Amino acid sequence: MHKDKLDLILEQWAAEKPGLDCAPMAVVGRLLRLAAHLDRELSKVFAEWGLPPGGFDVLATLLRSGPPYHLSPNDLLRWMLVTSGTMTHRLDQLEKAGWVERKPNPADGRGVLVALTAAGKEMAERVLAAHLDNERRLLANLTAMQQEQLTDLLRLWLRHFES
Repeated sequence: MHKDKLDLILEQWAAEKPGLDCAPMAVVGRLLRLAAHLDRELSKVFAEWGLPPGGFDVLATLLRSGPPYHLSPNDLLRWMLVTSGTMTHRLDQLEKAGWVERKPNPADGRGVLVALTAAGKEMAERVLAAHLDNERRLLANLTAMQQEQLTDLLRLWLRHFES
């Protein structure tokens, strides 16, 4: 198998610190590098549609929530791994673009709901198709079976952090 940069880094560590077990770097280092590459590739598609960073996450979360396509800010936060300040910034940007609106929550007189506008729903659906095409492109060098195996391993590992 062809060596990647992590193999070279691990070889450097082995030469410099022969007794050091750097095996964790083989997995974590590759995941971190892969995450950076994926973030860059995914962001390109969102930028083509004029979406601010993280904007698609909000629109997609509202879309998959189903009609009437609204959630409380706390429910949005539960689905996304961001701070409330980051969420407020994202909502401000999306509201300014006309893709979401904040409206009073009838179940809580002091609360609000974040809702997709008609334009936001249309945007989310269009970007979703482009996003999935992009993800298929990014996974194209893995077979369906490899993708399944990777999904299973990542699910197993992720459960450790999210359960």
